Amino acid sequence: MTPVDHIRRWHDEFRAFRRDLHAHPELGFEEHRTARSICDRLTRLKIEHHAGIGKTGIVAVIPGQSDESGRRVGLRADMDALPMQEELLAAARYLNETRNFDGIAYLIFQPGEEGYAGAKAMIQDGLFDRFPAQQVYALHNWPALPPGKLGITPGPAMAAADRIEITIDGRGGHGAHPHLAIDPVLVAGHIITAAQSIVSRNVNPIDTAVVSLTALQAGNPAAMSVIPAHAKLVGTVRTFRPATQDMVERRLHEMVGSIAAAFGARATLKYERVYPPTINHDREADFAADVAEMLVGEENVVRNLPPSMGAEDFAFMLQARPGAFARLGQGGAEGGCFLHNSTYDFNDDVIPLGAGFLSALAERSMPVAPHEAG
Repeated sequence: MTPVDHIRRWHDEFRAFRRDLHAHPELGFEEHRTARSICDRLTRLKIEHHAGIGKTGIVAVIPGQSDESGRRVGLRADMDALPMQEELLAAARYLNETRNFDGIAYLIFQPGEEGYAGAKAMIQDGLFDRFPAQQVYALHNWPALPPGKLGITPGPAMAAADRIEITIDGRGGHGAHPHLAIDPVLVAGHIITAAQSIVSRNVNPIDTAVVSLTALQAGNPAAMSVIPAHAKLVGTVRTFRPATQDMVERRLHEMVGSIAAAFGARATLKYERVYPPTINHDREADFAADVAEMLVGEENVVRNLPPSMGAEDFAFMLQARPGAFARLGQGGAEGGCFLHNSTYDFNDDVIPLGAGFLSALAERSMPVAPHEAG
């Protein structure tokens, strides 16, 4: 019986648990109810666990039937209003019940993935000192893949995520007398247009990058005749290569200041590097793909899934330990339902496969020696 078949026996239970968690979503480092629910479930399963790591993070510790090998594997899921913690809990229950491995599995319930760098917080709080995983794996649902499929991307899998904030200072005035003002809205418009040329005219066509200015704040919609004194732009930059990231930041600084000066205004750029790129290690990515093929067959594993310009703070863990980030097909993208979309709905049918894959990663990373199995 595969881990997937074993875990299917609990499908109804974990479906109900998933729906309860999603009925009470919590943002980064505020996952108090979620953390309590996970700890309660781990306690009932008599699984050793440690809370309060990186604020609201949790690590469960499951020893195998032996520990002659000294191997340690970490399995990570985020838990800030996202649908993976129930799969990790199902994996915890399976691994605790079967213990068909030689070593120790660490199940890492990470807070604050959505923009709060919860992985970094856990690492700074001693995650890998206290729980010395030698490799680490993570799984994220992926609507662009059909249910029953798993995808692995060798090398860069997710992009670096940077936050940009541009503050423009002009001179307010009357809309009927623009020559007496310095219009920051006009300056903002020129910056928005110019920023789009950075990728098209500065990034090598075989490389890739994204510059998106996603918010503009200026003036008062109720004051049609008032030119405001200030404007603010907020957006994001996504890249894979450090050299490209450096170039985009440099060009933005050059453009923002010079465009504003051309109109007699002042502008400043705050550029914050939030998440590094998520780069899978070759050996671990191949291993994860092999495990996936063992579970669902070669035809259901995409070994070269195209990288995503989305970001993942699992990147911090991959900087600290070798490992891989995989994606679990759940369908829905064909109907316009994708991640971070108000119409998104998690496909409960894939819970056994996600949990089974995580469990199999632990078992295959720490196999029981033949004499032990006998």
